[in-house]
Amino acid sequence: MTPTDPTPLLLDKDGVRLAVEDAVATVTLADPAKRNAQSPALWRALTEAGRLLPGSVRVVVLRAQGRSFSAGLDRRAFTPEGFDGEPSFLDLARGSDDDLDAVIAEYQEAFTWWRRNDIVSIAAVQGHAIGAGFQLALACDLRVVTQDVQFAMRETGLGLVPDLAGTQPLVAAVGYARALEICATGRFVHADEAERIGLANLVVPVGELDAAVRDLSAALLAAERDAVVETKALLRGATGRTYEEQRAAERAAQARRLRDLAGLSD
Repeated sequence: MTPTDPTPLLLDKDGVRLAVEDAVATVTLADPAKRNAQSPALWRALTEAGRLLPGSVRVVVLRAQGRSFSAGLDRRAFTPEGFDGEPSFLDLARGSDDDLDAVIAEYQEAFTWWRRNDIVSIAAVQGHAIGAGFQLALACDLRVVTQDVQFAMRETGLGLVPDLAGTQPLVAAVGYARALEICATGRFVHADEAERIGLANLVVPVGELDAAVRDLSAALLAAERDAVVETKALLRGATGRTYEEQRAAERAAQARRLRDLAGLSD
């Protein structure tokens, strides 16, 4: 899939493009020749895309050019040479614990802003979404996938762990036992299973991915913005609250909405 962006680009660097049209932003992984393999430079560009979003944006679509969403981490990360102008992962491993922690935290920033309460993010996923690619899809609130999608968490096969903020949303989506099995075996999760276990909100034929995402975006935009923001905050915090705490959070959120609707908010 190689759709074109009809709107001017706010960002076009290191395999990442950002375009905004009205209330919808589109972030595109734009290195199909490398199956959108990921690198520290790409992660920094994704972080920058989040910072560049205008306040008018309500929906962010993450898509990818080519047949694969993302084949995961560029394997050059594991070579002594690494990436041009970047320390290799082997070099990073020789640093202090604090330095290594800070570097990984910086990488994770590319995967965290998608769940901000003021936006709803949609991953449009086709073909392979492996490792870091899987975690990037998991970073989004919603996932629309094609019938040829193949998710896999391959980090354990490399002697690593998933460390790009993907473990919490994976467990939230499929539960601890299935998340452990998916991560520990590194097996593929195909479209039918992804929809059945909660990884995918919708499965569509390859040629219908863009249309399905447009329809979902339109449905999200039809709702009142502040109500969606408050609802997302309620749902995101639900698993960390007791039943009584969640009831109280609902009451507080509804009070804010009622005051806003009555024109009584500060």
